[in-house]
Amino acid sequence: MSREPLTAGEITDLIDRQIRQLDLPAEPAGLYDPIRYILGLGGKRLRPLLALMSYNLFADDVGPMVLPALSIEVFHNFTLVHDDIMDKAPIRRGKATVHKKWHDNIALLSGDAMLVKAYALLAQTTAGKLPQLLTAFNKTALQVCEGQQLDMDFEKRGFAHNPVTEAEYLQMIRLKTAVLFGFSLQFGSLASGRDTQVSALLYDAGVHLGLAFQLQDDLLDVFGGEKFGKQTGGDILNAKKTYLLVKVLELAGGDDRQGIIAAITHNKMADSAKVATIKDYYTRYAVEEVAQSEIDSHLDNFFAALDTLGSNRTGRIKALVQSLATRAV
Repeated sequence: MSREPLTAGEITDLIDRQIRQLDLPAEPAGLYDPIRYILGLGGKRLRPLLALMSYNLFADDVGPMVLPALSIEVFHNFTLVHDDIMDKAPIRRGKATVHKKWHDNIALLSGDAMLVKAYALLAQTTAGKLPQLLTAFNKTALQVCEGQQLDMDFEKRGFAHNPVTEAEYLQMIRLKTAVLFGFSLQFGSLASGRDTQVSALLYDAGVHLGLAFQLQDDLLDVFGGEKFGKQTGGDILNAKKTYLLVKVLELAGGDDRQGIIAAITHNKMADSAKVATIKDYYTRYAVEEVAQSEIDSHLDNFFAALDTLGSNRTGRIKALVQSLATRAV
C-alpha cells in the first residue's frame, strides 16, 4: 500500500539534516570552512526540495535520493560563490559573501571543491539511473555557465545603443536560473526511470517555474519592499538590466527614454531620487503589470504541465508553488 507523499516541510527537514551531516573535513580549514559557511546561510533549499517532491510523485521512499538531490543545492551554492566574485557582491542572504569574509582565491578554490562535491553526491544515485541523471546534470551545469556569461556580456552593453532586448533577457535568465529548476523537477522522473515524455514534461514545467521565479525577484526588488517595510530599488541603484528596465526602455520613446537613461546612469543622483524617478517611469508604462502578466503566463504553463502529468500526487507541489507565487521576499 502506497504512502502519502511527504510534505514540503518534512522534505526540507530531511535536506537540512543531511546538509549538516555532509562529509566536510576539518582541515584544511581554509578550503572547507567557506563551504560550511555558505551552505549554513540557509535559503529556501527550493531546488533539492523540488527534486525530492518530484521523485515522491513516483516513489514512496525519498530517503535513498536525498544525497543525490543535494548535488543540486551544492552546485547552486557553488555558482553563487563564483557569481559573487564576478559581481563583486558584498552581501549574500544578509551576510558577508565568501570572497568578502575570506578573499577571492579562497572563494574560487572552495567553489571548485563544491563542484567536485556536487558530482560526488550525484554519484550516490542507483547505478542504473546515474547515466541519464549525469547527462542531464552536465547539460544543465554548462547552460548555467552560458547564462552567467550572457549576464556579464549584458553589463557591457549600453542603454542607448545596442540595448538588451526582452527576448535576450528572457533567454539569459532561462539559462542562468530556469534550467536548474527544470533539472530539479526532471530529477524525479529520471531517478525513478520514467519515460522520456514524462521527463520532458517535468523539465518544461520546471523551466516555466524558474522563469516565473526570476521575474518575480525582479519585481519584488522594486515593488515588494514598499508593502513589507523593506528597502527597495537595489537593482535600480546598481543599474542592473532587469526585466523591468529592459521592458520600460522598449516601451518608452523620445524624451521619456532619454530621461530613463539619464537617471539610471546618473552617478551623483541621490539614491532615493534615482529609485523614485525610475519607479515613476515604471508606473507610467505599467511595467509592473506587464511583468506580472509574464509571471502569470509561466505559472499557468507550469500548472498545466502538472495537470497533463495526470498524477494525483501533484497537489503538494502545486501548493508549494502557490505559496511561492505570493511570497514577499
